[in-house]
Amino acid sequence: MVRWAQRRLPPGVRSLFGLVLMAGGLVGFLPVLGFWMLPLGAALVISDFPPLRRRLELWLNETRRRYHIDLLGRNKPEQRP
Repeated sequence: MVRWAQRRLPPGVRSLFGLVLMAGGLVGFLPVLGFWMLPLGAALVISDFPPLRRRLELWLNETRRRYHIDLLGRNKPEQRP
């Protein structure tokens, strides 16, 4: 989601969307909204600040590497019957 927003949304819209997500996350106890909106909104707002963007990208890459998350579906471990 963060990569998609960085490529397709202008910086002002991206920050506004991030703030809206964070506001929705504050009322995460409601059925449709959730607490998952807080970190996603923070990531979108952070992506507009170059010094923080680099830290966010490093953290996301480390998390993907640690948990072997491949967003394109390549290199999945083989399933044994």
